[in-house]
Amino acid sequence: MFGVGLQEMFVIALVAIFVFGPDRLPDVARQAGRMARQLRSFAHAARDELRSELGPEYADLQLRDLDPRTIVRKQIMDAMNEVDDEPVRRPRALRADETPPYDLDAT
Repeated sequence: MFGVGLQEMFVIALVAIFVFGPDRLPDVARQAGRMARQLRSFAHAARDELRSELGPEYADLQLRDLDPRTIVRKQIMDAMNEVDDEPVRRPRALRADETPPYDLDAT
């Protein structure tokens, strides 16, 4: 859960007991839970509103799809997976008696 192990959770609980005290700790935990539920409902409402505004084409839109890192990674993977129909044209090797081409306009 969020990369926090059992030992870290124990340390956080111990610090919370010292900071808030055992009598105020249940109220603080209740408020934190209420705030987490409210943030989750705000996020779901924003996602649903964005989906409805974008239309049915984006019905399966996830908020993590809007992360710039995800967008760039997806574009790079799509570009790497494209298959070129045309093979890469490589210049042929020169024979021993052949001189390389020389372009006056390019030099």
